[in-house]
Amino acid sequence: MFMPFNLELKIPNILPKCTFHHLKQIHALIITSSLTKNIQFFSKFLRRTTEFGRMDCSHLIFSQMGCDLCTEIMLWNVMIRGYAFNGPFEECIQMFEEMPQRGLKPHNFTYPYVINSCCELGWYKKGNNVHCQIIKSGFESSFAVANSLFNMYLKMPASSDVGMANNCKLDDARKILNDMCIRPVDLWNHMIAKYVNIGNVKSARELFDIMPERDVVSWNSMISGYVKVGQVANARDLFERMPEKNVVSWTSMIGAYADTDDLETARRFFETMPYRNVVSWNSMISSYAKHRKFVESLDLFAQMQSEGVTPDGYTYVSVLSACSNLGDLEFGNYIHYLIGDLSRLEVVVGTSLIEMYAQCGDVDKAFAVFVKIGKKDVFCWNVMIKALSIHGRTEDAIKIFLLMQKMGLKPNDFTFTSALFACSHGGLVEEGRRIFNSMEKDYKISPKIEHFGCLIDLLCRNGQLEEALLLVEDMPFKPDVTIWGTLLGGCRVTGDLQLAEKVVEKATELETNESGVYVLLSNIHASAGQWLEAADARGKMDQKKIWKKAASSGVV
Repeated sequence: MFMPFNLELKIPNILPKCTFHHLKQIHALIITSSLTKNIQFFSKFLRRTTEFGRMDCSHLIFSQMGCDLCTEIMLWNVMIRGYAFNGPFEECIQMFEEMPQRGLKPHNFTYPYVINSCCELGWYKKGNNVHCQIIKSGFESSFAVANSLFNMYLKMPASSDVGMANNCKLDDARKILNDMCIRPVDLWNHMIAKYVNIGNVKSARELFDIMPERDVVSWNSMISGYVKVGQVANARDLFERMPEKNVVSWTSMIGAYADTDDLETARRFFETMPYRNVVSWNSMISSYAKHRKFVESLDLFAQMQSEGVTPDGYTYVSVLSACSNLGDLEFGNYIHYLIGDLSRLEVVVGTSLIEMYAQCGDVDKAFAVFVKIGKKDVFCWNVMIKALSIHGRTEDAIKIFLLMQKMGLKPNDFTFTSALFACSHGGLVEEGRRIFNSMEKDYKISPKIEHFGCLIDLLCRNGQLEEALLLVEDMPFKPDVTIWGTLLGGCRVTGDLQLAEKVVEKATELETNESGVYVLLSNIHASAGQWLEAADARGKMDQKKIWKKAASSGVV
């Protein structure tokens, strides 16, 4: 069948608009005509079949080509490109390795897609071998090839199997950049950003200084580098010299001064900004919260509201933290109202809301929020377990702990700490033993000293002093003053004065300045009517110059 010449010219123009169904019709037309011999036409058609996110149809068409087409490198490049975009990336590499067997030589249109597939697979050793092949074939000077190599060396993790140190990889990326005939500003910026990410501001600045042209990203990257290593004066110098500043530039300076505890200067930058977005507000609000300036954080949030700026999840997390620390339930309720629908809430915001209600004393509201959150992570469950434990709802805390596991979530260190805390304060001895033993047995989590401390506290509170002592002797950690203090509390429960004296001797070997063990020993003797011994325990504090800290209250 012969296709009219005008149709042969029209089809390539309509290919970009063709649906997958149209392509099947065109393919049938190609098969029944001599168009397969037109490599330019056939390659455009084959390429279009790769632009629908899958390669099964393209693979079928390619595999059915005649022998005369199997050695056309243009068609191989089309398939390699398709696999590089759609995957599987292994097929891209496999076709590349098969090319020499077909008498085909890869060139500047082949290598970029092969290098990119190596990156996607994390096959950096293979990518390094391809680089050697590129050098031998003379295509390193091609911008597309050099750009793909440049990006590969920037993406290489420090632990990649190439066997190279991170600095060596950056040196290779730098060499490729230096040798490129065309060096757009974004490539310079990528190199600077990589140096900044590893804290090498010296190399970043050297590159910055020799750039033929800079944009606002170049300046901002260099400023963020100085901020990262705490060189605020250098960051300020660049900021002042910037020909054009944007909101990122100003926000970086707010963070720079906030990180050095200079909140006054940070606030001056904030107030001087010609334009503020939600990130700028978040930076200042979170800075106040991190430095325990909780009232200032809430005041600034109120100002943000008055200026009509819409908060985001980061805003709510900072403000809820401030409410938690201030115990401001009224403001916390207002934030809850602003957040709205909890079912679509980011889990980190929902967790902050739970924590706020718990710290403000409304554990029922905290639990109501917990129930309404859609997809909960382990941290969210941990916060709820801890909240219930602290408020005496220990059995509910354990129920949540067990439900978490039924939901398929794996507990972590903090989960077990909270669960054991609940058992300790709820007198759940058997449950506490079971949970502690399940850590290593079921979850391969080695108990830390705080987990031992919780179980020892549980045993001591319930008169199981001998078992607690055995646990102290068997644990793979040297007991700290908290452990000895816990045992001393157990001695007070059982009235074992002889053991209490031995515990204090052990505690004093730590040469700690904690007064608690001596005060507790004194109280044990006093409760038994042994006033001389009680006074003696206090006297030892005076001899060692250990003073009991006076209590203080935040209530005015």
